[in-house]
Order: sequence, then structure tokens, then C-alpha cells
Amino acid sequence: MVVARYVLGQLRVVDRIRDMVRLAEGLDGKGGLDPAVMRRALVSLEKFGQRLRDIPPQRVRVIATNTVRQLAMPQVFLLPAETALGHAIEVVSGREEARLVYLGVANAQPPNPGELRLVIDIGGGSTECIIGSGLEAIERESLQAGCVASTRRFFPDGKLSRKRWNKALTEVSAEFQQFATTYRALGWQEALGSSGTNKAIGDICAAMKLTKGAVTSAALPQVRDRLLQAQTIDQIDLPGLSNERKPIIAGGLLVLEAAFDVLGLERMAVSKAALREGVLYDMLGRGGADDPRDASVAALMQRYGIDVAQAHRVQSTALHLFDQVAGEWNLPPEARAMLSRAALLHELGLAIAHSQYHVHGAYVLEHSDIAGFSQQEQRVLASLVRTHRRGIPKSAFDQIPDRLLARTKRNAALLRLAVLLHRSHEADAIPRAEAVANGDNLLLTLDKRWLDQRPLAREDIGGEPKDAADLGVNLKIGAD
Repeated sequence: MVVARYVLGQLRVVDRIRDMVRLAEGLDGKGGLDPAVMRRALVSLEKFGQRLRDIPPQRVRVIATNTVRQLAMPQVFLLPAETALGHAIEVVSGREEARLVYLGVANAQPPNPGELRLVIDIGGGSTECIIGSGLEAIERESLQAGCVASTRRFFPDGKLSRKRWNKALTEVSAEFQQFATTYRALGWQEALGSSGTNKAIGDICAAMKLTKGAVTSAALPQVRDRLLQAQTIDQIDLPGLSNERKPIIAGGLLVLEAAFDVLGLERMAVSKAALREGVLYDMLGRGGADDPRDASVAALMQRYGIDVAQAHRVQSTALHLFDQVAGEWNLPPEARAMLSRAALLHELGLAIAHSQYHVHGAYVLEHSDIAGFSQQEQRVLASLVRTHRRGIPKSAFDQIPDRLLARTKRNAALLRLAVLLHRSHEADAIPRAEAVANGDNLLLTLDKRWLDQRPLAREDIGGEPKDAADLGVNLKIGAD
């Protein structure tokens, strides 16, 4: 955990707490998590929660990565984990994790202008490979091969041998081959390794007097040969290697050797930053005009040929309704931003087919890798798009965490009204749309003359209270 203060345009770290849990050790291959490992994680999160107790929730961001992505029922872990920590936990996709890693490295060690940089981050359960320019990630890949996962997969009984190593190297190399051609064609001027495994291997190289802390193609085989002198993992004797990292160094070194071989690396420096720092810089972007989620929404609108004028009409009305009821419904600014994005993207599915386009749009939003969004955020966005028209399926909000459920359903009600009011795609503004909330009750008052001149809108609006009831909203329509 990193606690930082933003001062004079810079992040100043004021506290760090490190606790090695190795959550990936608890995966059982069927999407379950060993109870002992889960308890270890909860104890750690309780300690972190004590440090975070006086920090406002909007200034805290908690990221869950590969191990939680692998869980068959992530809420079984996330609910007690959030309780222990006292804050919400976001699960991010592998490619979003890669973007955040690159953002941390690029801000901590700015690259030369115009140059491309390769960043490799070996975590416990996955490895992220990114090529970027400046602060932007151009190519992002996430492999299911990390230091913990690979150690467990290839050396489950703790025994080491060159035969086992070569067989494992072939399998891990095949993972890198999937994108190696694209990466090598794009090229890079500098390679950096981030996170603990790369730093540990760099320290070993320095302790063996092979380099001054970098990892090279000449040094790596010597480190591997020294490691394989041990017959078992607990007998590994590598200078500069800490005891806490010894049980997982074999898998990490294996992954890095595969990366060097397949990508043709000669030298990799070690970065002092990684995912944690990337999340901090991403929080700064979210708090200002450079929110990466807004850039992603704009890119989706362009890619799927969304009618921009109509999207902004619906957005404007949806936010107008939101602002009138936000106080009574206790809707935070983040809910407003999510409603705004859903309004802009509600017609995304039209690029696929008109029939059931809300279903198509929701599927794309839930299953795409969208920069800046956590998996929970994408599911919220997908649920809003899925329910913006027609009936409300009972399963529409099954994937939404309980803490976000009420606000998401109320946002869905507001989005439905905005879409109905603009169904005719008229350019003229709606003369009156006043919303008053009182508990679960919502009263919408429209201009009578405007409504009388639009029989289609009147019919649509007239049937909406029944659908709103499925969202837990008692809707009444008035005209004045």
C-alpha cells in the first residue's frame, strides 16, 4: 500500500506498508480459494484498513488483479475483504492492469520523447507486457504466468532439475509467442522490468557481480544455472535473494528467461515503480480533465459510429434529471459520471443490429477491455445500457455489487426516461422535465402542450411506471 500527497504537481509518498500474502498460492484450480490463504489476506487488509481509517473513501482506490479474476465466485472473497479493509475493491482486467503498470513506470521514469519503451511486470499470478510511448500504452498483453503460479504449476513438489526447467521454459515461451511478432515488429528503444520479481533478479545479478542491477541476456543464464544447483526450492542459494522471495523465485526467473528468449531482449533495467504508482497517477487523472474513462468512451463512440448529437441530447436530459434527485437519493458524483457515460453509449449496439441493440451494446461493454474501467464499472455500464429500453430482465443486475445496486437501478430509471423523451431524435430542447424524488417515489412533470403534440412519447411515457417498478422506483408522470 502506498499513501501519497499531491503537492505542487508531484506525488510525495508519505507512507508505505508492505505485506506479502501470496494470494495466488490459495487457488485450487477450480476457481476456489484456500481458507487459510483467505484468512491471511483478511488479516493483512485489516491492518491496511487501520491506516486508511481517516482517509476519505473518494481518495482511496483498491485494485484486485489476477488471482481475484480467477475466482469462480469472487464475491465470496470480496465481501469480507471490503469489510476488513473498510473500502470498496475494484477488480481490473489483465490489460487494464498492464495500462496501470505502464502509467506508474512512465511517470516515475519519463521516457525520452518519441522513443518506445517495453515494460515487463511479473506478478504473482500473471505477467503484463506493454509497449508505450510517453505516458500512453500502445500495446498491452497479460499472460497467465506469474512467479507464484508458475512455481506451483511446474515445481509443485518443490523439486528442481534441468529437464523440468527446459520443459517448463518451452511451455511459458509459447505464451509469449502469441504476441512476440507484433511486439518485435513495433520495436522499442528501452526495456524496463517492474515489481518485486524483476527487482529481486536484478539484485541477484548485482550480488553475483554480473551487472550493476540490470538484467542482461548474458547474466540470466548464469543466475538460472546457479539456481538449478539446488535440487529443491528450499535449497536455493542465490546471493541477494531474500528468504520471503525464495519460495517463488524459480517461477519468476522462468518467466523472465522465456521473455528474454522470445522477445530477443539483451538488457532490461529495473524500474522503481509499478502498479501501485500507476493507480496513484490514474487517480489524479480521474480527479481532473484527463480521466482515461472519458477518453475510452469517446473512442467507443467513434469506433461504433454512435449518433453524437442524439447521445448528447440523452446525456443532457439524463443529467438534468439526476441533478434534481441526487440529494434525496444520495447519489454521489461517481454515479453521475457513470450515468453520463451510459447515456453517451446507449446506442452502441446499433452498429451490430437494430433488433435487441441494447443487448448487443451491453455485451460489448461488459466483455471488452476498456482502458480506465474496472470490471465492476464495466458491468455497471453494461447494466445501464442493457436496461435502457424494453423490459427489465431479472438477471440484469446480478453482477452488480450490493454497494452499487441501489444507485445503479435508480440511474437506470433516469436513463430510461431520458431515452424515451428523445426517442424521436428531435433537435429541439424539451421545454420542461422536472423530477422530484421522495424515498422510492419519483414524480416526473412534463410540459402538457409538448406532450400532447407527441402521441408516441405520451404512449411510451404512459407505460413506463410498470417498468420502473421493476427497478424499485414508484414512478408517477404528470403534465402541467
